[in-house]
Amino acid sequence: MLLTQQHWSWIAVLASVLLLCGYELRLWRAARRDPGATARSSHRKLRDQWVRALSAQPGTELLAVQSLRNSQLSATINASTAALALMGSVSLILAHDARVSSQVTPETLLRWLLSATLFAAYVCSAFSMRYYHHAGFAMSLPVGSSVREKYVELAASYVGNAGILYSWSLRCFLFLAPIVGGLLSPLLMPILTLVLLPVLAQFDRTPRPISASAPSVPSRATT
Repeated sequence: MLLTQQHWSWIAVLASVLLLCGYELRLWRAARRDPGATARSSHRKLRDQWVRALSAQPGTELLAVQSLRNSQLSATINASTAALALMGSVSLILAHDARVSSQVTPETLLRWLLSATLFAAYVCSAFSMRYYHHAGFAMSLPVGSSVREKYVELAASYVGNAGILYSWSLRCFLFLAPIVGGLLSPLLMPILTLVLLPVLAQFDRTPRPISASAPSVPSRATT
């Protein structure tokens, strides 16, 4: 049986999805074996230490709130971008489905996948904003007060969750590259997926300590 163009399109779409799922599964297993093996877990630990360090230093309440406000603004920009793009993708689906039959094609699946990815980016950004918002109240409490000490664990958890969700919103935007390429031509999708995987690997690489990566400077004898 000869494969038609539509068969090849389905193979290309499924191969791309399996590549991305396989990469995410491998990353998840690496993080379970070693929490410091991925940038995601390392950054969460950094945020936890940031909350605890500022909670032990009086006079840092304003600094903490300003930092959280900047992070909340970044999440707001992501949510706004995702919402606007989502409205455009829904219009694309409605305009196309009004002209064609109800048969599911690779292009139809990709249009729905585009909307679902944008919706996921919006939800992750919105929940990230929510966590940053509530963490701001906890971090603005006076350092050393009994109320502040009561909510340190909550603030650390909220800031960590907000960072993870913000990371996923950015990740969803990266996932759009092969999806948009697949809408142009389904056969482009696996090619763009293979290009995206090294980008994700760089995105997920654990930052090396400065002391380990910086070259040593030889000392000079003074005369």
